[in-house]
Amino acid sequence: MAERMLNVDQAAEVLGTTERFPRRLIAERRIRFVRVGRHVRIPESALSDFIAHHTVEPIRRPERSRYRRAA
Repeated sequence: MAERMLNVDQAAEVLGTTERFPRRLIAERRIRFVRVGRHVRIPESALSDFIAHHTVEPIRRPERSRYRRAA
């Protein structure tokens, strides 16, 4: 089955941004894209990879003891 290709508007909707952001990613070659004539299409997997690569996980800090150390 062929992968779904998104236009810039659809990619911006998936990312929750304006269409300017995906266009900048394309111009800076920071995301995979396909040129179909003068049209640009972004594979869904490219967006998934971009999101996964730029996801920041929270830092897990050790729980603090309720009891303080004696001085």
